[in-house]
Amino acid sequence: MTAILGAGISGLSAAYYALENPKIGPLVILEASNRVGGWIHSIKQPDGTIFEKGPRVIRANSHNLLDLIEKLNLSTKVIPIKSNHPAAKNRYIYADNVLHCLPNSLKGIMTKNTLLNRSLSSVIWNDLNAIKVSKDDESIYSFIERRFGKDVSEKMIAPILCGICGGDIQKLSAKSFMTSLFEAEQNYGSVIKGLLQQKLLNTLNKKKEKQFKSKISDDTQKAVKSNNMPSHLVERAKKESWRIWGLQGGFEQLPQALTKNITERGVNIKMKHNCEQLIFNKDNVELIVNGTAEKYSRVISSLPAKSLANLVKEQHPELSKELSSIPTVTIAIVNLQFSENVLPVTAFGVLIPPKEEIPILGVIFDSCALPQNSKMTVLTVMMGGAWFEKYFGDCSSEKHLRSIAIKYVNEILCINEDPKACNVSILKDCIPQYVIGHAERLTRIHNYISEHKIPLGLCGSSYHAVGVSDVILSAKEAVSSINQCIL
Repeated sequence: MTAILGAGISGLSAAYYALENPKIGPLVILEASNRVGGWIHSIKQPDGTIFEKGPRVIRANSHNLLDLIEKLNLSTKVIPIKSNHPAAKNRYIYADNVLHCLPNSLKGIMTKNTLLNRSLSSVIWNDLNAIKVSKDDESIYSFIERRFGKDVSEKMIAPILCGICGGDIQKLSAKSFMTSLFEAEQNYGSVIKGLLQQKLLNTLNKKKEKQFKSKISDDTQKAVKSNNMPSHLVERAKKESWRIWGLQGGFEQLPQALTKNITERGVNIKMKHNCEQLIFNKDNVELIVNGTAEKYSRVISSLPAKSLANLVKEQHPELSKELSSIPTVTIAIVNLQFSENVLPVTAFGVLIPPKEEIPILGVIFDSCALPQNSKMTVLTVMMGGAWFEKYFGDCSSEKHLRSIAIKYVNEILCINEDPKACNVSILKDCIPQYVIGHAERLTRIHNYISEHKIPLGLCGSSYHAVGVSDVILSAKEAVSSINQCIL
C-alpha cells in the first residue's frame, strides 16, 4: 500500500498517475486539512462571481495539462485566451508613477519604450557584446544585469518574478529559475546566441525525425503516431493560437475533477489526517498519523519541503536539513469586485518593481482575461511575498490588508469608487523560493534518498518548478521513481 501525503494538486495528480501501475498497490491520500486542492481555491460569491485565491490561467504550451483536462472531461469548461486577446498581449509595469505596457510586437521591440527608455533591440545587443562569465550559479539580478543591463533587471525582470513567485531576484537562483537562459550563456557565451543555436538544433532534430519516419514501414509509423497522438485540446490550442486558458466556473474544478476520478477508481482520501512522523524500516514505512502508527510500503510526499523536513528529522537529520533549507514566502491575496468597468486599460494585469517601495506585488485583471459579467470588474491584488514581514509583519489583519489593496489599486489604476465585494486571504508559506544553490541542493536530496534506498517520492512546487503544469508533471515523475524502486 502506498501513502500519498497531501491532497493538493500534486498529491491528487500522483494518485492519478499511480493508478496506471497496479504494482504500486492500493493508494491512500492523507490530507491534514478538511479540503482538497491545496492553494487552488475558487470562492463563489452570492451573485455567482468567482474569486480565485490561487492559479486561474495556464499557458497553452502546457500540453501535459491540456491532455489531463481532456481525460477528466473538462474540455467544455475551457476558456481559451488567444494570442490577439488584450489579456494575452498587454502586460503593464507600474514605475515612476506611470503605467508602461511591455513591448508585444516587432515594432515594439525595435522602438524606444517608456519603461527602459531604450529599445529591446538594444537589450539584445547588450547581451551579444557582454563577456561570458563561467559560474555554477548566481542571483537572477546579477545574471540579468550582467547580460542585459541594470534597468532590465530592476524594472522588468524583478516585477515579473514578483508575479510568478513573490520572490526577490537578489536571492533567487538564475540556474533554477532561468535554466535555459543561464545554460545558454554557459554553453555558448551569450543568451541570444545560445537560444538561436538551440532553436537550430531543434529544427535539425525534427528534420532527422522526419527522415527517419520516411524510412520505416507505414504500419510502424501508424503505431508510433497513435502512441504519441496529442489530445484534441492540444491540437485545438495550436490551431487557434491560444496563449493562455482558464476554466469556466473557477480553476478549482481541476482538483475536484481529479478527486472524483481517483476516488471512483478506489483511492481512499482521508481528510483531517495529519502525518506527524515518518519512520523508514527495513520492510515498511511507519507513519504516525494523528498520534497513531500506520504502516505502508512506500510514500509519495507532495508536502512543502519544510513540512517534510520535520517528519524525517529524527531518523534522517541530514536529509531534513537540506529540505528545511528551501525557504518559502507568504502571499496576501485581496479579491475586489466593482459594479462597473473601471479599468483604464485592457490587459492581463500590472506588476510593481520592488524598487518602487510600494507594498503590493501586482494586480491581475481577472475580468479581462476571464469575463464573468460585461459590466463588472474583478481584480486580484497580490501582496507581500519576500517583503511580507517588511510591510505587514506587525499589522497583517484582513482589515488592514484590504485598506492597503484598495488604496493602491485606486492610485495606480485611477479607480475612484469602493468595491462592492472583497475577500482577503493570507496564504502562509505558499510559494517556495529557489535561492542560489537550489539545483545543487536538489541533487544532494535525491542522492541521499537513492543512496539510503528510502522508498520516498517527492513532488510539488518545492523542487523543480512552481507552475501548476510543472507541479503535475513532478507528480508523474515521482510515481515513475517509485516504480523504479519496485522494479
